Amino acid sequence: MKRHILCLGDSNTHGRCADPLDCADGGIRFNEDERWTCLLQKKLGNDYLVTEEGLSGRTTVFSDPLEESMDALSVIYSLLKSHEVIDLLIIMLGTNDTKERLGVNAACIAIGMERLVRKAQSVDCWGDHTPNILIICPPPIRSEMELSECIHTMGKGCLEKSKELPKYYEKTAKLVSAYYLNAEQCELNIIDGMHLTKRGHAQLAELLSGVVPSLMP
Repeated sequence: MKRHILCLGDSNTHGRCADPLDCADGGIRFNEDERWTCLLQKKLGNDYLVTEEGLSGRTTVFSDPLEESMDALSVIYSLLKSHEVIDLLIIMLGTNDTKERLGVNAACIAIGMERLVRKAQSVDCWGDHTPNILIICPPPIRSEMELSECIHTMGKGCLEKSKELPKYYEKTAKLVSAYYLNAEQCELNIIDGMHLTKRGHAQLAELLSGVVPSLMP
């Protein structure tokens, strides 16, 4: 059986494209030759199976009063069980948790990540090895977000909270015995300041391809 990697995330795992000119198909989603999950699959080769579970707007554990079923905690059990056996779970979440309407700071977002990881670790989906999880801290939101239409739904304080996440996520990873990766160098677009560019997807895939093989059980 192939070594199975499940990628749990938000719009940057789904492949949201904020600039149609940056996307080969000219649409709102990068295609299979552009998304980081698909690029990672190609780089790792046929001995691996990379499954993407990306939902735009997804948070770690916080319910959104405007959009239903956005917290990963409420679906993590069914996702893991439907894709078992899992050899590595990659979680890249936190950007949507910074929304003003959710009312939580960076420290609380990290606690949310801790709760999510502990829930994932408790699910019987890991075969004959111990739970194996990589937490990726998403790139910090760019200042262009505040000049875009996104500011109306994201609200104030998002930039500051997203910049504080790395120090908290790194501590969380150690606390729950998970691996940690900071994706701060992966390029975000200048249109909404939140979504990866085509280059950013390629950068993340390249970064992970050099790390993932050493994390496999």
